[in-house]
Amino acid sequence: MKKILPLFIVLALVLSFGVGNLQAEQIELAIASGAVGAELATVERAAEMFMEEHPDIRVVVRDTPDSADERLSLFLQLFEARSSEIDVFQIDVIWPGILEDHLIDLYEYGAEEYVAGHFERIVENNTTADGRLVAMPWFSDAGLLYYRQDLLDEYGLEVPTTWSELEEYAGIIMDGERENNPDFEGFVWQGNAYEGLTCNVLEWFASNQGGTIISPEGVITVNNERNHEILAKAAGWVGDITPSGVTAMMEEDARAIWHDGNAAFMRNWPYAFSTTMDTDAFAPEDFGVAPLPAGEDGEPAGTLGGWNLGVSRYSDHPEEAAKLAIFMASEEVQKMRAIDASLNPTIEALYEDEEILEASPLFGDLYDVFINAVPRPSTITGADYSAVSNIVYSEVHAVLTGEQDALSALEYMELELQDLTGFELGQP
Repeated sequence: MKKILPLFIVLALVLSFGVGNLQAEQIELAIASGAVGAELATVERAAEMFMEEHPDIRVVVRDTPDSADERLSLFLQLFEARSSEIDVFQIDVIWPGILEDHLIDLYEYGAEEYVAGHFERIVENNTTADGRLVAMPWFSDAGLLYYRQDLLDEYGLEVPTTWSELEEYAGIIMDGERENNPDFEGFVWQGNAYEGLTCNVLEWFASNQGGTIISPEGVITVNNERNHEILAKAAGWVGDITPSGVTAMMEEDARAIWHDGNAAFMRNWPYAFSTTMDTDAFAPEDFGVAPLPAGEDGEPAGTLGGWNLGVSRYSDHPEEAAKLAIFMASEEVQKMRAIDASLNPTIEALYEDEEILEASPLFGDLYDVFINAVPRPSTITGADYSAVSNIVYSEVHAVLTGEQDALSALEYMELELQDLTGFELGQP
């Protein structure tokens, strides 16, 4: 005689079987993200948004080193091993030429209808010579000057527009503030031997009419009197208006000093705006953001930065990973990240969005800085760019630490860059 199972047991078995099948069928995707400022939190929030729309996909967010050089090294190790551990990678604006062989063509997965509203120059930056789109534009960047408006007012000073004014004003404020705060600094920035220093150096050079290290036409212009002048000036800041420890600082190190109310000026990216709004050291109305200073007869120059999203050629789920990358770069997500983390959209229409402008007025006030940012010589040098940057920041770092003088550094840079690239020498 057959035994009849109780109904509740049958239902339990069915439900258990069904849940098990759902879990077995769920796809897992991993995205490698930066963790500077509020960046990681917004990626996690966007991942939740994506999973709500795609319950069959589970997204895992992996944080990566803050240093772009360390991050690139990690990515290259994964790519060379043909690892499927990470599906979607956060790609620096200077990396498409280095990583293109390891990334899928997003046009094959429907990206064409989504890139039309993005800044054309970034789409072009992410497109290979044979027309493959290897990364979706995600957020753009440009170097900016953060300043304490309350201290400028207290000492009767204006926002500096030249490097000489910055040097003078930082010294005046620092000397006055140190009467009560011995930890106060005049100007903090990124002086460690890494990509961030190359960004600072490019801003010094370009703003002083010294060129862009290597021209877009492939001429090495780094060794000239303009660059000698500004590099020697910057070296003089170390241990004076800038802490000696600047030679070990990256973005978050400089921001920590600024955030604690211990600096008059800071060079950093737009992400620091939203985190500054949360500081207890001074009121939101007590600080401002402006274009970086320039040489006496130069123009401000903010290095073009920014990040994109590429999908690994070795992903086990390229179609789903492409959906994730396209969603992360969507207008909905970019608006959320602009409001919550001051991350510059790559979709032009968002610069007129009232909610974004209310949360981060700098997107409207400094729009021209963002669209006219100075690109690093990554396109002309392609896969050699990492080595180019290493030459620049290594030689400059030696100047900042007092191991060599500015003129020698420029001469060594010129010789090393020519040996690496074979490009001709010239003047900007």
